[in-house]
Amino acid sequence: MRNKKTILSASVLFFLGVFTYGQEKDSIKTNKDSIKTNNVEEVVVLGSRAGARSKTDSPVPVDVFNVKESSIILPQTNIGQILNAVAPSFTSTIQTNSDGTDHLDPAQLRGLGPDQVLVLVNGKRRHTSALVNVNGTPGRGTVGTDLNAIPSFALNRIEVLRDGAAAQYGSDAIAGVINLDLKRDTGKLAGQISYGGNLTPTANDHTGDFDGQNIQLDLNYGNKIGTKGGFFNITWSSQFRNPTYRAGTENGPIYNAYNAIEQRALNDGVNLSSLFTNINNTPNSQQLVNYIHQYAQNVNYFSQDLQNSIQGANTISGLQNVLKSANFTRDQLNYFTDQELAYRGQSRKDFNMQVGQSKLNNHQLFINAELPINDNWKVYTFGGYSLRHGTSGGFYRRPSESRTFTGLYPSGYLPQIGTDIQDISLAAGIKGKWEGWNIDFSNTYGQNSFTYNIQNTGNTSLRFASPREFNAGGLRFSQNTINLDFSKKYDVWEGINVAFGAEHRYENFKITQGEEASYATYDTSGNVWNGNSVRPTDFFGALLPGGSQVFNGFKPENAVDKNRQSVAAYADVEFNFTNWLLVDAAARYENYSDFGSTFNYKLASRIKVAPNFNVRFAGSTGFRAPSIHQIYYNVTSTLFTNNQLLEVGTFSNDSQLAGLLGMPKLKQETSKSASVGFTYKIPSAGLSFTADGYFTRIDNRIILTDQFLRKDVPADAQKEYDKLNVNGAQFFTNAIDTETKGLDVVISHNVRFSGVKLDNNFAINLNKTKQVGDVHSAGLLQSPQLEKVYFSEKSRIYLEEAVPRVKASLSHTLSWKDATFYLRNTYFGKVTGADVIDVNGDGIIDFNEHQQIGDKIITDISAAYQFTKNVGLTLGVNNLFDIYPTKNLAASTNNDQFIYSRSTSQFGQNGRYVFARLNFNF
Repeated sequence: MRNKKTILSASVLFFLGVFTYGQEKDSIKTNKDSIKTNNVEEVVVLGSRAGARSKTDSPVPVDVFNVKESSIILPQTNIGQILNAVAPSFTSTIQTNSDGTDHLDPAQLRGLGPDQVLVLVNGKRRHTSALVNVNGTPGRGTVGTDLNAIPSFALNRIEVLRDGAAAQYGSDAIAGVINLDLKRDTGKLAGQISYGGNLTPTANDHTGDFDGQNIQLDLNYGNKIGTKGGFFNITWSSQFRNPTYRAGTENGPIYNAYNAIEQRALNDGVNLSSLFTNINNTPNSQQLVNYIHQYAQNVNYFSQDLQNSIQGANTISGLQNVLKSANFTRDQLNYFTDQELAYRGQSRKDFNMQVGQSKLNNHQLFINAELPINDNWKVYTFGGYSLRHGTSGGFYRRPSESRTFTGLYPSGYLPQIGTDIQDISLAAGIKGKWEGWNIDFSNTYGQNSFTYNIQNTGNTSLRFASPREFNAGGLRFSQNTINLDFSKKYDVWEGINVAFGAEHRYENFKITQGEEASYATYDTSGNVWNGNSVRPTDFFGALLPGGSQVFNGFKPENAVDKNRQSVAAYADVEFNFTNWLLVDAAARYENYSDFGSTFNYKLASRIKVAPNFNVRFAGSTGFRAPSIHQIYYNVTSTLFTNNQLLEVGTFSNDSQLAGLLGMPKLKQETSKSASVGFTYKIPSAGLSFTADGYFTRIDNRIILTDQFLRKDVPADAQKEYDKLNVNGAQFFTNAIDTETKGLDVVISHNVRFSGVKLDNNFAINLNKTKQVGDVHSAGLLQSPQLEKVYFSEKSRIYLEEAVPRVKASLSHTLSWKDATFYLRNTYFGKVTGADVIDVNGDGIIDFNEHQQIGDKIITDISAAYQFTKNVGLTLGVNNLFDIYPTKNLAASTNNDQFIYSRSTSQFGQNGRYVFARLNFNF
């Protein structure tokens, strides 16, 4: 900790020192050539249709990150983690034990949702993911964009517009817009080979050493096409990432007394599970009783009283009463477990979950090309293909649980969720000039799909006949966007730029059913259970559940194939009234085939108060159309309760149940945004300052409710549940309004002296989101008692407190001759865990009692050296001081499995990462 503070303090003093030096250098006599500042300022195109301008002259805040240059020195290699490290307003963290979300990191801007930021590639709308985040993570209920489907090595730079821009770019751009600008390099082959891993005492379930090994190969080649500026640039990236293991040591009961007897029989070639299918209907019951009497005597740690009770029980029901876990204390069951582990040559860590980053193999191909037709027109295309295979772990199926069929798995098993994520995109267009107008006509297609392959698991109801791997079905989202854009500059005042255009977008969402065994429950005859036939049980009479354990497949009734369309028209006029006053006005109309139309506008201005001092402000309305996923996503499970076949799960917004309960159709979220800020430059010091305050009000925000259980809903609603045999249901609905306010400050400094190049950057984001007003309950579920189901306390935490309200970074890049040194400190503010637990230990659990996860500083450091003009090497460490989040209190650890929170988004739980990277170009 002391070293961390020393480095942070030194970097702050260094930053202030060079600032003071820059301010005073004009009064110091120095050699004229010994100092040279970089007077070429970064320009931006995002946020305006009038062309490029310096980012300090932009009427709205835009960050620019040069990925092409920084990829040599940065520890991070994918887009989400790069932005999480360098952009304080951006948050994205690797998730764990959250199904498909383990392989797709939800990304948030300014504390708003993953679906409230729009992503562009080369200025064209990028399609979103097929995945709906339905698990307990920040962004629950949202659909974001899969940034990890695009190789960062294909990028030239990233622009982040931190302002509402729906009036300019359409749906989703409430928090802002991220534009990924692809490389246009020609005449060389560039590449890098990276190897790294987590060197930390917490590796391998806190036994130490090294895990999470990552090997990545990136190649980029470009060449000219013709002699008029045509080019193509192609990127290939392959990544092989091992999992990390951050569980503690399983400290709960694993084995019960029956498991011990079962193992002794198995060692003698007798599988007790083969002697019955339904324990209540066992013709050879005496044989089973005899075997239990016989093999119980071989369990040498049973007390004499227990042995006597077993031998004295001469019926199955009698043995059930003797051996059932309820007869023993937790300490006694843990004693059985420890003794049985020793007998079987096992340890408690053998029963750990796989907590940490998932295993991942990722292959990506991306291309960017442009070909002039003549002096005025050119055609272009860009797009890519990626295939990502991930494997993540679920909750361990212990042998003492009824969901574990010990006839096949006498020691239980750790089921794994295999996910194949395929992403396809292709854009093509033509652009040029005609009669002074800039015209761009394009078509952009994108598709993202998730296919679930559940491994090392079983359908318990199938017993011995169960496969160990299941195709559980999948999700697919497709989008096609046609754009026609016009813009023209007029020589009026200091210049007027007029832009207008139209857009047509087609979307499709598809759920594919899994194989029958992945979702069905079977009877004792091996047929699909019809609600009346006899079901298999475990020894204690508990019914064996159906479907693939850890992830039930999508059922035929869950399968959907839905489409929708939208059309839009926009106008954007930028007035340069004088060289000191800029005003930008935009308006946009959109009509959706499934919910209607919306009209939005924006007004932004920049006033040049002094040559290097600007004031800027903006106000806008915005919207986010409900994603087609949120309208039609559904997944249900079948339970047998009180002799009834009942459905529970997520019901789609257009389902029969939603209609009977009076759940309103989803409509667009609407927003009102305002921002005000200033920019200030001191060219002689190489310094620039920007500060922007912002406020965003979102009405009718779409959330995923918690489960409305039949026993908790009003009587009229219970009648509708009974009509459809439903026991519990959750829905997507426009349930809440929110307000977000915050402040962004960015300070940049660069200086050149005696062959040394130094860049210093400081940025901080402060934000606060809160729910305002009443919960919008509706229909038969409208009840004050149900408001905490509509918008639960956990959901409130995910929305308001699971993401840092304060995040800051301070970085330094020093280059001298062929060497480059990089140092960054990132401050992650405190967050709140979602679990409601007894934090203060007073024995009372308040409805809003949560653990606070403390603030931390993460230090990254790296050094690069260019041995020749073609070959260089980078060595570095991410999280130099091996900082971890605050440890969970015992009540949130799930028997010491989740040492750190899995429901917050700070910086992850992987610890120190060391890496080496070989860079080359020819």
